Amino acid sequence: MDAVAVHADQNPGFMSPTVREKPWHVLLLSAGRRRPASHHFSVANFLIVTVLFAVFWLTVVPMVYGREHHKKPKTQDYGLGFSTEIDAPEKEVVQAVEDVVNDGIIQGSREYNKDKYIESATPASSSSLFPEWKGPGEVYYKVRTGVLAPLNFKESNDQGTLAVRYVVQTKDDSKTIVKIDAVFVEDFRRTVHPSDGSVENAEFQDIQTRVDAVEAEKKQAEERERQHQEKTAKELTEHKKEAEEASALAAAQSSAQTLDQRVEWLRRQAERVVKSPGGPLKSAPFQSAKNVITLEAGAEVVILVVTPYWYGVETADGQHGWLNHSQLEPLP
Repeated sequence: MDAVAVHADQNPGFMSPTVREKPWHVLLLSAGRRRPASHHFSVANFLIVTVLFAVFWLTVVPMVYGREHHKKPKTQDYGLGFSTEIDAPEKEVVQAVEDVVNDGIIQGSREYNKDKYIESATPASSSSLFPEWKGPGEVYYKVRTGVLAPLNFKESNDQGTLAVRYVVQTKDDSKTIVKIDAVFVEDFRRTVHPSDGSVENAEFQDIQTRVDAVEAEKKQAEERERQHQEKTAKELTEHKKEAEEASALAAAQSSAQTLDQRVEWLRRQAERVVKSPGGPLKSAPFQSAKNVITLEAGAEVVILVVTPYWYGVETADGQHGWLNHSQLEPLP
C-alpha cells in the first residue's frame, strides 16, 4: 500500500487501480497523512470547502428557487360560481334579480373590445346548459345565443350560447342568499367553457345596487313618515292648545255675562224709580218726619234699607232719606 502511495506521489497524474478502487472514507483517511502541501489538500481545507458548499446549498439555492417559484403566474379559478348573503328581505332581492334578468344585458363579459357588456340577452324559465336545480329557492335564467368568443370564459374561441343562472334563497326575515353561475357552450363542438367569475361578480353588483336603492328609498320614506308624524303631532298640539284657549275664553266670557246678568238683577232689585208726580224724601221712616228734598217723578234711587213700609234710599246726587213703598216702582 505504501509503495503504491509513493508511486502515486511521484507521479501526480497517475493513480493506480488499487487507489481508484479504495472507498472514499479510506482515501479521506489516507489524505490525513503528512504529505507535501503542493500536492494535496489538508483535512482542514476539505472541511472548509464542505461547510461552504453546505451554506451555499441551504441559503442561496432556496432563495433562487423561491424567487423563480414566486414568478410563476397564479392559476386562474374557473367555474366556481358566486354565492353571498344580502342584508335585505327576500321580496326585495327577488325584485332586484327579476329586474336584472329582464334588463337585456350580461355584464362582466363582451364579444369585442369596443363593447361594455353583452347585449340582446333574454330571460328564460330554464336552460339546458345547467343541470336541473333541485335545491330550495327561486331560480331565474338569462340567456344570449350566438355569442362570439365571450371574454372571461376559459379558452372560448368559437360561437355559442352564454347563460347565467340566479338562485335566491331565504335565510331569515332580514337576510337572503344569492347564488349566480355563468357558462358558455359552443354551438358546434358543444365544448363547455366555465366562467372566471367576472360575469357572476358584475351581475351581483348590479343586483346589490338595485337592492341598495330600494333600501335607501325605504329609509327616505321612513324619514318622511317620521317627519310627517312629528308635524301632525305638533299641529294637533297647537290645535288642542288653541281649543283650550278658546274654551277658556268662552268660559270667561260666559262667566262675565253671567256676572253682568247677576249685577243687572241685583241692580234691578236694589234700584227704584220715583212714581209720578214725585214726592218728598223724609229724614225718618214716618209721615211726620222732616222733608229732606222733594224728588221728581222718574228720579232713580238705590235702596239701602228695607222696612215693612219704608225704604232707606240714596239719590243720584248722594242724598239719603226715606221713601214709602207706595212712592217707588221698579226700573223700566
